[in-house]
Amino acid sequence: MTLKAYLRSIAGKTVDVVGAGISNRPLIRLLGEAGIDVTVHDRADEAALGDFYKEAAALGVKFRLGDGYMDGIDGDIVFRTPGLHPGQPALRAAAARGARVTSEMELFLSMCPCRVFAVTGSDGKTTTTTVTAELLKAAGYTVWLGGNIGHPLLAEADGMKPEDVVVLELSSFQLHSMTCAPDVAVITNISPNHLDVHPSYEDYIDAKKQVFRNQKPAGRLVLNLDNDVTAACAGEAKGAVAWFSRRRPVENGAFLRDGVLCLAENGGVTEVLPAAELLVPGVHNIENMLAAFAAVAGYVSPETMAAVARRFTGVAHRLEKIRVLRGVTYINDSIASSPNRTIAGLSCFSEKLILIAGGKDKGISYDAIGPAICRHVKKLYLTGMTAGVIRAAVEKAPEYRPGCPEIYEIEGFDDTIRAASAAAEPGDVVLLSPASTSFDRFKNFEERGNAFRRVVEALE
Repeated sequence: MTLKAYLRSIAGKTVDVVGAGISNRPLIRLLGEAGIDVTVHDRADEAALGDFYKEAAALGVKFRLGDGYMDGIDGDIVFRTPGLHPGQPALRAAAARGARVTSEMELFLSMCPCRVFAVTGSDGKTTTTTVTAELLKAAGYTVWLGGNIGHPLLAEADGMKPEDVVVLELSSFQLHSMTCAPDVAVITNISPNHLDVHPSYEDYIDAKKQVFRNQKPAGRLVLNLDNDVTAACAGEAKGAVAWFSRRRPVENGAFLRDGVLCLAENGGVTEVLPAAELLVPGVHNIENMLAAFAAVAGYVSPETMAAVARRFTGVAHRLEKIRVLRGVTYINDSIASSPNRTIAGLSCFSEKLILIAGGKDKGISYDAIGPAICRHVKKLYLTGMTAGVIRAAVEKAPEYRPGCPEIYEIEGFDDTIRAASAAAEPGDVVLLSPASTSFDRFKNFEERGNAFRRVVEALE
């Protein structure tokens, strides 16, 4: 079904759209322009929605905003925002009375005319998605990049051709309860995450599995052999399984052998390139590259894989070098919204770092980060809601000794950066890697990373 046909098919129905964020705005515009009776529900007020509110209202879109925004969800079709768990009472009630509860992403996938590569995971999914898209572009495909990265693709669905390729980054929030059947599904890894939204770790894992549960037998599922949770998913695969591993050889997929990224397919092994030639630091980026290689095997030649890997410089807010000032290097790793992600970032550096961490807690344990900080950090600057939690994890670590690392708690985000900078000496690295979400102070990790960049670039 095309997008135009879908809009014709729901003429006369009532629609509720829960959430007026970026992912839902093209959908709201399309519904309004088609004359559909649509009500948008959002916690924000008119002023916060700004020009979008005026634009949508001019199309006849109705709004229920602020406190009580979840009231009155009585439409025939309900589109939920990705960040809202489908078990939320108002959504359960809508489904119980017979409403179709869906999402912008699920609608897009139902009408996408071309092959789909879908990437999910607790860490590394944005980098893996980006590399996968770059590999396919270099091989000559027309690539549409979207999902939890780039921009919503729904409004562009009718312009896609069967020979094109869609590459999607999908979060657990998008996947939860969603029906999708990508041609290639990738799970980079699974570890406890977003437990402030998911009622349990099992619920979070279950959401991730939705990326492959409806695949066809001809589909491919790419799994991390080094992660116990993802490795166990192989038993539920509907199609072929390809593996990636940094620690051991695989018969089908990609792996690291003697410092060289290798591709295994059709009973043979091809050396693609030495890991030392990658521009992005860290063993986690080797894993991301291997995952992408396994995903595009058969679509992209090993020679093209090597060429793309040699020039890939990474993604913003992911161990991104901001500047070097008076011999001090400033690194933005704002994407690190979990302890595991910060631990991976710390392991990329041989020297002891000055670390800036802290933000909003998302209901996961910080115990593992204490020993890692003791090993890799000489000065720790904490700010935000999790400052005390991270400090406690460090001070109870077996490796901790008073003053090793030095620990400082500072209220303001900008003040924390300036204090870390003032303590830095030539040769030091100041790393923003919060190990927490940004929602105590910022809309998202991008805004937090941009705030770090602004302060660092203003340093004299």
